[in-house]
Amino acid sequence: MPTLLQNCKRYFGSLDLYTVLGVRRTAGEAEIRRGYHKISLQVHPDRVSDEEKEEANLKFQILGKVYSVLSDKEQKAVYDEQGIVDEESDAISQDRNWEEYWRLLFKKITVEDIQAYEEKYRGSEEERADIIQAYLDFEGDMDNLMDSVIFADIDNEPRIREIIQKAIKKKEVPAHNAFVKESKKKQEQRRKRANEEAQEAEEMKKEMGLGDQEDDLKALIHKKQKSREKELDGFMAQLEAKYCNKGGKKATGTKKGKK
Repeated sequence: MPTLLQNCKRYFGSLDLYTVLGVRRTAGEAEIRRGYHKISLQVHPDRVSDEEKEEANLKFQILGKVYSVLSDKEQKAVYDEQGIVDEESDAISQDRNWEEYWRLLFKKITVEDIQAYEEKYRGSEEERADIIQAYLDFEGDMDNLMDSVIFADIDNEPRIREIIQKAIKKKEVPAHNAFVKESKKKQEQRRKRANEEAQEAEEMKKEMGLGDQEDDLKALIHKKQKSREKELDGFMAQLEAKYCNKGGKKATGTKKGKK
């Protein structure tokens, strides 16, 4: 029977567990959790055709085992130090119901949950940490930053820029040219693009008679551009992973750790 690492290589193209989840080797618990959720959503058996279900089930199980290893301190330490996985451990037992395990990790959230979380998130230390991290990751590129940070819309850009400017002034982050020397023209283009997308979305909602529930929003984005549906799935994955703890309840702490 193939080992976990062999299956990772065969089905995900890499022997590295971190690469399989699309996260850094230095990733903390929250980033690993978000990576698992995002990738597992892409291969979830409920999202593929009947012909693809057998392979999707196998990939889903593999991802569950990868996450189990990286979320267990002892197994993660062994893997990080030696590059091996204990195939006999309870964490990756063949008898585990991986679908049930996934459901326990990620509670399905509602639009009301999102709205409540947005109110709590904006202006919080968690949001500030996310903004600063995105600024560092994208070396000051505001287009990518605004696409990356949840709930970052064009109306909040002045506030977001102020957060970054204060961090630069305190020497918490470097003054990347992409940020400090960004032209007014680029800023105006970003605002114009955001306004056009918002107007188009509103018009299409009316045309299609859609409401504000998640399925309706997905249908709208799917109608507009198929790739945008994936962007929303990625956003929902990120939000659900941040919003829920391992027991499936709403998280109450601050961040430990895209559309």
